[in-house]
Amino acid sequence: MSAPAPLVREVRTDHCTAEVLDEGALVLRWAPAGHAPVLFAHPAVTVRSGTSPHAGVPVCWPWFGPGRRGGMTPSHGFVRTAVWELVSEEERDGTTMLRHRVTSREATSEAWPHPYRLELEARLGRTLELRLTTTNTGAEPFVVEEALHAYLAVGDVRRVLLGGLDGSTFHDKVSGEDRVQEGDLVLTAETDRVHRSAADVTVTDPVLGRRLVVSTEGAANRVVWNPWAEKGPGIADVGDEWPHFVCVEAANVLDDVVTVAPGESRSMTYRLTVEDL
Repeated sequence: MSAPAPLVREVRTDHCTAEVLDEGALVLRWAPAGHAPVLFAHPAVTVRSGTSPHAGVPVCWPWFGPGRRGGMTPSHGFVRTAVWELVSEEERDGTTMLRHRVTSREATSEAWPHPYRLELEARLGRTLELRLTTTNTGAEPFVVEEALHAYLAVGDVRRVLLGGLDGSTFHDKVSGEDRVQEGDLVLTAETDRVHRSAADVTVTDPVLGRRLVVSTEGAANRVVWNPWAEKGPGIADVGDEWPHFVCVEAANVLDDVVTVAPGESRSMTYRLTVEDL
């Protein structure tokens, strides 16, 4: 018997449509009024409990990928498949606000056994804004890697232009090299980069006739990812749809991890807006 589908909360207002899951506090879909979907989800995506689709904006925490030293499982941490509690839901000035919470009572790991509280506030309107807040509820400091792993829908990733990263240093996870970005970024092959940059990033999409603008607070890194033709078909929920997204993520990873003192809260915000070309 297949795993059941998690609860999907639908938002339909004059300003946007969206879908948010309690499992993983995953914002799966979002489209401001008058625009095509802005978050990528495979047309045949199947969401099952205990899995995290390659879609929407997954929460990566308290490690990124296999962790800084490798070997950490599951990839991107254990909160992506945890069931978060919906703490509040309200609508104000055309924006729907959902606040989800998970704690060490609901999700933990022997590899990371620290008391914590994690909250994600999603503001869904003409702009999408996500705020991830980590609180240390224990007596000892801890270190986290974190990312809001946004899959941005594009017409053709081979034709988009990413601006805002010029001059930033980055670690290329494909080649293992550390390099400096020169000019705008055009993707021509598998791309997996961690940029040390807090600048706004623009995704200019001539196929869909729009520009996506990513801005953040509290994030030292921008992660850019697309698996390309060699790896995309082998990834669940991606397949032959790999040309139709680029991940532009807010993150604190690698050398930019976050140390949270006892009783302290640290937040990272991801903001996404859409402009017509």
